[in-house]
Amino acid sequence: FAHPGNQTATMHVVDVRADAKAHYHKDHTEIYLVLEGTGHIELDGQMVPVRPFSTILIKPPCRHRAVGDLRIVNVCIPPFDPADEHFD
Repeated sequence: FAHPGNQTATMHVVDVRADAKAHYHKDHTEIYLVLEGTGHIELDGQMVPVRPFSTILIKPPCRHRAVGDLRIVNVCIPPFDPADEHFD
């Protein structure tokens, strides 16, 4: 997705082995696609159960985290910038 002149999105695989810390983004929209495992995605305090092929759309400024033993594809639009990862 990302190459010079057309930086639309980034995509990476994330292995969640310990519950992630809740965070939010001011600019990024994320799409999580669960590849393996079962668990939950917490969205503004609400736990949403997920399993393989579950897809979650996370718009700013939703506070979110992955809970469980999961392998996910994370699509970040615009491309991921660590400066847009905020913790309370």
